[in-house]
Amino acid sequence: MVEFDPLWYGNLKKSPLSPPSYVFGIVWPILYAMMFVALFLVLRKVSITSKAVLLFAGQLFLNLIWSPIFFQYKLYSVALLDIFLLIIVLGLTIISFYKINPISAYLLVPYLLWLSFASYLNTYIVLNN
Repeated sequence: MVEFDPLWYGNLKKSPLSPPSYVFGIVWPILYAMMFVALFLVLRKVSITSKAVLLFAGQLFLNLIWSPIFFQYKLYSVALLDIFLLIIVLGLTIISFYKINPISAYLLVPYLLWLSFASYLNTYIVLNN
């Protein structure tokens, strides 16, 4: 479990576009559900060792390490690098998924959009703290 210090986070200079904290608790479960439906659709047609599934695993790993990097270790710049790599690997995942099942690729687009917004928020914190 990632340690979260609300006082520390509250004192960061955040973008005026930063949503309230509760929004993250609503958005992420929806995005994770869509991600795993997309994976399920792909796994119906390819093996777990396929390039598409390995890319999915890679982006999921990058997703999961972002929180400890940012919140526990407070390494904003490293977290930003992580999110940029995540966006690249997710883009490759979407392309791979599209070739197998276009619906699975479309299910990942909201996730890509949210990550793009999150990268803006992370960039703002890097530049202003």
